[in-house]
Amino acid sequence: MSDREATETSGKEEISVEDEAVDRNIFRDCSKIAFYRRQKQQPSKNSTYRALLDSVTIGRESTSFQIINEATKLPLLAEVYGIEKNILRLKINEETPLKPRYEVSDVLISKLNTVRLISCCKDTGNLILSDEKGYLKCHITENPFKIDLVSEKEVVMSINSLGQLYFEHLQIPPKQRATKEHEKSTSIDTSQEDQEDLGLWEEKFGNFVDVKANGPASIGLDFSLHGFEHVYGIPQHAESHQLKNTRDGDAYRLYNLDVYGYQIHDKMGIYGSVPYLLAHKLGRTIGIFWLNASETLVEINTEPAVEYTLTQMGPAAAKQKVRCQTDVRWISESGIIDVFLLTGPTPSDVFKQYSCLTGTQAMPPLFSLGYHQCRWNYEDEQDVRAVDTGFDEHDIPYDVIWLDIEHTEGKRYFTWDKKRFPTPTRMQELLRSKKRKLVVINDPHIKVDPDYSVYIKAKEQGFFVKTHEGGDFEGVCWPGLSSYLDFTNPKVREWYAGLFAFSAYQGSTDILFIWNDMNEPSVFRGPEQTMQKNAIHHGNWEHRELHNIYGLYQQMATAEGLIQRSKGKERPFVLSRSFFAGSQKYGAVWTGDNTAEWSYLEISIPMLLTLSITGISFCGGRTGLFGLQFVQVSVHNLLAARQSGTWQTGIIAEENQFMAARR
Repeated sequence: MSDREATETSGKEEISVEDEAVDRNIFRDCSKIAFYRRQKQQPSKNSTYRALLDSVTIGRESTSFQIINEATKLPLLAEVYGIEKNILRLKINEETPLKPRYEVSDVLISKLNTVRLISCCKDTGNLILSDEKGYLKCHITENPFKIDLVSEKEVVMSINSLGQLYFEHLQIPPKQRATKEHEKSTSIDTSQEDQEDLGLWEEKFGNFVDVKANGPASIGLDFSLHGFEHVYGIPQHAESHQLKNTRDGDAYRLYNLDVYGYQIHDKMGIYGSVPYLLAHKLGRTIGIFWLNASETLVEINTEPAVEYTLTQMGPAAAKQKVRCQTDVRWISESGIIDVFLLTGPTPSDVFKQYSCLTGTQAMPPLFSLGYHQCRWNYEDEQDVRAVDTGFDEHDIPYDVIWLDIEHTEGKRYFTWDKKRFPTPTRMQELLRSKKRKLVVINDPHIKVDPDYSVYIKAKEQGFFVKTHEGGDFEGVCWPGLSSYLDFTNPKVREWYAGLFAFSAYQGSTDILFIWNDMNEPSVFRGPEQTMQKNAIHHGNWEHRELHNIYGLYQQMATAEGLIQRSKGKERPFVLSRSFFAGSQKYGAVWTGDNTAEWSYLEISIPMLLTLSITGISFCGGRTGLFGLQFVQVSVHNLLAARQSGTWQTGIIAEENQFMAARR
């Protein structure tokens, strides 16, 4: 759905969204992102770090040591963890922050099984850590700070070898600083003339002003991948499967946005984000999982292998071959550095390592692998019945029919339009008699209406995202003025899951399943058509800290609601437009809202391949715009996931049944 041609009326306010190519003036490129400019324009102020190896503490689960910025003398705390299946984890945080910095939760599947790292060599300026078997080995260099990941005596990856570690320490707001001496101790020059350009405490884009109560807090780190020329991953972008160099243009942007008619072969962020990159060469595959839910930019610079002549003396010129190398730089607006290094060595090993961290693809219900009939929009029950009968008359098999927002009473979710769909249960029983299912839409925005029970209950319990002044955040979406459920709050997710109970969701049956749309979240007329970054979530966290994970939380709550509805006896089906690392645990995703052009059908193939290798193998693309929408499932991907051991057992019989039924 999203920004299709539509006109919605709420009171005196009219919302008009036109079907046309994406307006790039609505969305920022890298040059308009302040934290990215700061890291690009001021590398010298944060580029030189030294590891204090005399501060090393080797514990049962991690090895920790201090890192100090040579210019500012501000310390960081680094922690290195060994994790089973040959995974290394590096965390870097302020040693004594003014307040806690945001750390992503609910993505890792459980408490990770750590492997004790031992110091196998320590000399002046160097520390070598290894697990007992010697599979995981990292060399830590003191000055300048650098980590080399070693496998079979070969350095496969270096961290901070380019000196691009960047960490903005939380600061006291300028108005609260007691003395100029304290100002001089901060990590960034906050002189008045630099304030606006650097976007330290507020940042302007169009008519919007982002006030930053916590000031600048961005982080960054570089990774050099030795011998690797081919890198993949970091969806979602309408780009080629193999990632391209970013030297001559924008970096890859990970920032979930509602971008109708997104531009093809472009690195702008669209509906979902998975901050996970894979590198592959002959004999080795590795991965980098950057666990950060704030806006993130990724730069890639690949230098191919070259040969050059050492000398022209003698009968034959001696030659030297320089290996190819790919440098990857991650830059995030806030949070901490929390990165997992997946050492492979095979592609299958890397897939298993990533699923060990974020979980496997949820086994879908059998019906969801069939043909889904969806268009925008079915007008009423008679329309649904006519389409259903038409498939029978033409002997075309289908398994699921979908309903868009017009099935609700004035865009109020969990309701039915009494004129168009007066007997929803009877309609579903008709579908059930033919072994068919129904999928209906359910979005995160709730119409501001004092007579709407869902709105009333959510408001009474304080379940909406707040403004930085403390009131309920309100934005415009399909129903008109709306408030947005704060799915980051466990109590909100629990309450929301309960709304799918038959007693709560009147007119629903056990053949009704859910489609989560607009959950980037989409906010018409908001900055870049999404929520203001200084909106406040559960735990007093700003939206900027967790923007990219918002949609995952809604899908999580929806899937749990369907599981509870069946008392755990049936698998849920939930399709989500927005996603993050780990979304595969809760259902399917699709590539968002394109236009009816062949070029979008073509680009959907690398987009779906990229989703598949980053853990989300139940994925699809829209074909035919709003006239036809398919959840395109690659049976090959599903079978490959099972065979690699990354899927739950017990699906074999159902796959055989499905394939036999389709022959």
